[in-house]
Amino acid sequence: MKRVLIISAIVCAGFSNQAWSQKKVLTFQEAIKIAMKNNVLLNQQKNNLTYSEMQRTTAYAGLGPTISANAGAQQTNGNYFNANEGRVINGVTDRAYGSINTNITIFNGLGQVNRGRSASSALEAQSYYVNRTAQDVMNSISAQYLIVLLDGELLRIAEQNFEVLKKQLEQVTVQVEVGSKSPVDQYNQDSQTKAAEIRMIEAEIKQINDKALLTQILLMDPSEEFDVARPDWDINATGNEENDLQTLFQTALTNRGDYLRAKKTEEAAKYAMKSSWAGMTPTLSGFFNFGSGYNHTHGDVNLRPFDVQFKTENLYKSYGLQLYVPIFGGNQLLQNRTTFVQQKVNYKNTQLISSGLEIQVKSDVLRAYQNFKLYKKTFAVSIDQLKAADIAFGFEKERYDLGITSFVDYIQANKTLVQAQTDRAQAEYRLLFQKVLLDYAIGTLKPEDLE
Repeated sequence: MKRVLIISAIVCAGFSNQAWSQKKVLTFQEAIKIAMKNNVLLNQQKNNLTYSEMQRTTAYAGLGPTISANAGAQQTNGNYFNANEGRVINGVTDRAYGSINTNITIFNGLGQVNRGRSASSALEAQSYYVNRTAQDVMNSISAQYLIVLLDGELLRIAEQNFEVLKKQLEQVTVQVEVGSKSPVDQYNQDSQTKAAEIRMIEAEIKQINDKALLTQILLMDPSEEFDVARPDWDINATGNEENDLQTLFQTALTNRGDYLRAKKTEEAAKYAMKSSWAGMTPTLSGFFNFGSGYNHTHGDVNLRPFDVQFKTENLYKSYGLQLYVPIFGGNQLLQNRTTFVQQKVNYKNTQLISSGLEIQVKSDVLRAYQNFKLYKKTFAVSIDQLKAADIAFGFEKERYDLGITSFVDYIQANKTLVQAQTDRAQAEYRLLFQKVLLDYAIGTLKPEDLE
């Protein structure tokens, strides 16, 4: 029985250790989802979007009337002027009153209307900023994920090269022992094998560092072991896509969140300037007040009931128009003028920013477009390069084994093959992610497009 328990415990421990040792595989889609959820700047801008929505609501609410209710009760001991009787009464008097007051601005140079328009444009600008920030996050993750993915491939190439040279060292060692090769070849082969091992270790160190940076960007637990998976994208379909440059320019100006944000910020500044100009125009407003009151002097034998006073006798209404014309207000008038000039300067500055961003957008699109075309050519050339280097190394290895070529030529052929494998991997993965960079440049990058 004890043996059965011991064996069961060992088996369970083995399965547990195996499960613990298995690394998590992080797909590109999962990385994007984690980043969109955890990114601090993106979440901050989403919070700011909520605040911008409230600012717009507040600005448009200012177009409506202000309504207030006023009520109170008091007791006066001493002289009190009774408006109902038109005389001063000395004694203890109870008084209650209530009123409803409304006020509405009819015209003030469209100040409040332009404030609402400015807030609405600012809200749209913030919405575009949130969209572009999300694309910034996806682009950042794409770049770092590509680096980690490429690190894994380069580490595999380095490991493969080390194993090839290690086996070659074993073969040369045997040949030296039987006297078919010089000991110098063994030392040279051993040196090259050690150099390959160093490059393999350096590749592993780079992968560790780049993975750590990826977890930092994703705000993941850095102690969690994981590997990255190659996206299930068709490299041939990516390479065969054709795009018209002028069409891409127009698409970018229609979709780029940073450019659209600049245009909406410019629009918001224009309405803010018009709103500040309203501070120097006449203001016409209307008002309506409705209320009543109750008075009771202690000892007054002619006291009228509360209902009679409050509902009938003491009712009052007042309504009318008020016109305010700023003629000369000293410091206040100059302050309004200063505010208008400030808003005007701000509007001109936003126009400059919009113009500069238009050039930047076109430059980004042009660069991404040209890189896309060149990476397609690079990928095609790297395939032919690898084929040629692989054939050349096969011939050179055969000649070296037969002793009809030098060690230097053999090592050079091996280095050429490793470099061709590296170039092939870099060209493939960069072309694979180049579509992401192009979509980012034209502003159409979306999480669902990366599935």
